[in-house]
Amino acid sequence: MKVLVVGAGAREHAICDALKDDVDLYTYISKKNPGISKISTYHIADESEVNKVAEYAKENNIEIAVIGPEAPLGKGIVDKLEDVGVKCVGPCQSAARIETDKSFMRNLFEKYEIDGSLTYKVFDNTKDLNEFLDSYDKDVVVKPVGLTGGKGVKIVGDHLKDNQEAKEYASEVIDNAMGGFAQVIIEERVIGEEYTIQAFSDGNHLAPMPAAQDHPHAFEGDKGAITGGMGSYSDVEGLLPFLSQENYDKSVKIMEDVITAIRKEAKPYKGILYGQFMLSADGPRLIEFNARFGDPEAMNVLPLISTPMIEVCKGIVDGKLPKVEFKNLASVCKYIVPEGYPETKFAGEVIEVDEEAIERLNAKLFYASVSEEDGNIKLSSSRAMGIVAQGKSISEAEKIAEKACMYVKGNVYHRKDVGTKALVDKRVEHMKEILNN
Repeated sequence: MKVLVVGAGAREHAICDALKDDVDLYTYISKKNPGISKISTYHIADESEVNKVAEYAKENNIEIAVIGPEAPLGKGIVDKLEDVGVKCVGPCQSAARIETDKSFMRNLFEKYEIDGSLTYKVFDNTKDLNEFLDSYDKDVVVKPVGLTGGKGVKIVGDHLKDNQEAKEYASEVIDNAMGGFAQVIIEERVIGEEYTIQAFSDGNHLAPMPAAQDHPHAFEGDKGAITGGMGSYSDVEGLLPFLSQENYDKSVKIMEDVITAIRKEAKPYKGILYGQFMLSADGPRLIEFNARFGDPEAMNVLPLISTPMIEVCKGIVDGKLPKVEFKNLASVCKYIVPEGYPETKFAGEVIEVDEEAIERLNAKLFYASVSEEDGNIKLSSSRAMGIVAQGKSISEAEKIAEKACMYVKGNVYHRKDVGTKALVDKRVEHMKEILNN
């Protein structure tokens, strides 16, 4: 079976790795990814030119396409592919609004009375915005309505000093139509521990994956700028040390209710639904949804799938999702980035990557934003690669991942604390404090 994966990052490398042994693999990538190019027939072109992707798929008799990034989903890539007879693992444009239009997502919660929503308001002018924030005495979160690559959200008490700074930033979002909308969402700030649950959806049923926790701050100790993600971990039994089965199940129920609501408002949601939650004193609260795998969280869960990935993809597109099995192991992903990231002076520098040594440790390497020239791997200004390991515990997986990171040499950095006992214990204690207050 000919399968096309769209996207050139580490997330897509992980998808390709999960599929490669069972399909005739094609990829449509914006730049040459050293890992993806080794295991697929690849075509380098702009992934957001969705008509051209559809033409390529038709010319190559592609049967199923798996869409990695959010931008093509927002431009209707699934609709275009389905018009030429290609079935897709990814939601159509109207259903993808669960990510591309955050006000659509919040309105679903309100209309269908779905649990776990936050108090929020949407503004399209600074007058109403300022009046609201002048009278609101709690800390807030400021979010552009549209896509900003995970970097547009700012939180009072973290990135912003107070609600006055929130007003200034929110006005900037409106004035510059950040994310493609001259609108901004103001949400209550919820205190707790964030976690992610991803699920396969055939439009009617969900197959949830192990929960994971991302680490978005650039530097150790959760310091520095918010990034696309510096690493993540998952635990045995699909839970997390601070996340009970009860709260996992409540989170999945929220996702199931949203799938039902999308089916009524748009079309059946076929693809990956990514739920970012905050575990609070009041239980799970939904922060946001993404219409695709997370990056880095995809790298935690995809190597754990026991069910052949192609069987999962067939089930999604045919509306007959199978039971999806996962290995009962923990996993830790650590991102290698240029020194100083997200600000760096080392873009374009060559780094040394000993892929064979990493493989001997039973770790996996997924290339992200690097280039390959004459056999040399060169950094960009963005994340370079994810190193992923599995183990019978988070601690065991972390030690393997940390050792594997040593086989990448150059002006690079990674958060050594991702998945360590000290940082995981800190999360657990934080959750205990919240629940006891």
